Amino acid sequence: MEIYEELVARGLIAQVTDETEIKKMINAGKATFYIGFDCTADSLTAGHFMALTLMKRLQMAGNRPIALIGGGTTMIGDPSGRSDMRKMLTREDIEHNAACFKRQMERFIEFGEGKAQMVNNADWLLELNYIDLLREVGACFSVNNMLRAECYRQRMEKGLSFLEFNYMIMQSYDFYHLFQHYGCNMQFGGNDQWSNMLGGTELIRRKLGRDAHAMTITLLTDSNGNKMGKTAGNAVWLDPNKTSPFDFYQYWRNVGDADVMKCLKMLTFLPLDEIAEMETWKDSGINTAKEILAFELTKLVHGEAEAEKARASARALFGGGAGGDMPTVELSRGELTGDTVDIMTLLVKAGLAASKSDARRNIQQGGVTANDAKITDIGKSFTAEELCAGVVLRRGKKSFMKVILK
Repeated sequence: MEIYEELVARGLIAQVTDETEIKKMINAGKATFYIGFDCTADSLTAGHFMALTLMKRLQMAGNRPIALIGGGTTMIGDPSGRSDMRKMLTREDIEHNAACFKRQMERFIEFGEGKAQMVNNADWLLELNYIDLLREVGACFSVNNMLRAECYRQRMEKGLSFLEFNYMIMQSYDFYHLFQHYGCNMQFGGNDQWSNMLGGTELIRRKLGRDAHAMTITLLTDSNGNKMGKTAGNAVWLDPNKTSPFDFYQYWRNVGDADVMKCLKMLTFLPLDEIAEMETWKDSGINTAKEILAFELTKLVHGEAEAEKARASARALFGGGAGGDMPTVELSRGELTGDTVDIMTLLVKAGLAASKSDARRNIQQGGVTANDAKITDIGKSFTAEELCAGVVLRRGKKSFMKVILK
């Protein structure tokens, strides 16, 4: 199976502008393509997974990726899928976030001479003269067409700032610039970006001729990773200091039964025939498939050693063991009352309850255990000796934390 057909079989492709030409170029390894990443945080998220693994797949097939860091477009803010305007970041914040992105991308993509490139659209967007831009680019865009675009239409009732209205033009200019200066002939993005991306394709053809080979592909997901199974969202980061390898593993281990095969196809590099075999698994086999998914994705982001530790800890925890590599919070002796600390304080300290009243409610509802023993007494306390050994708290089936006295 050639690479384009594999992308289709994995359920990755949503819309394309010229499938025959796109298929030909990708399968021949002749595509120079870009995917954009706005620097709105200091870490990529699980929602970026599909884009990163797609770039890796296409690079392995001989195509050349361009990772476009949105140092310029982040200063405007993409209105797609949002009900309000993004927080305005400083240029220093954006530059810091861009540097963090690069370090994480290098785990997926091979950069270097003749390989993948990383470029920052701040290098050209921030140098644009506004009048020149209006004359050269603005004349190519119909306001009527822009207002019909989903990314703008859904914001019209609540209000769309003129700043955000320019986002489509800036994103379109990116493709135009990359086409001219980097030989970039293809763009990929989330399905919610279709209107913005078509703007870039049309701009190239308006400026350089209708036969200019500029092609657009969107993935069967939006820019946040939605529709690839569960919502990836901003709560699950690729930075281990923000989401530990254990928590990252558990996030994917807890994916819904109906979504596990979809995620295996879209996000892992396991052969499709292996995944087809997993589709026949029933009952406990579904949990085995979830373990495989979690392990494969944790290995991609954090390396095989961390994936092994996370898997071993999860098995120990849910098999009744201590789970030595699980998330841990440290308690100081100054936080003890005498030589003990009560269960409600521990639950709040561990982040498993928002307040002591929340902790009390969870205990009374039978949803709290400590070292696998159900807690029913809201006055239950733990000694310094017990805390030095570590107390594994669990609220419900999937929320847990180890508390240890330092």
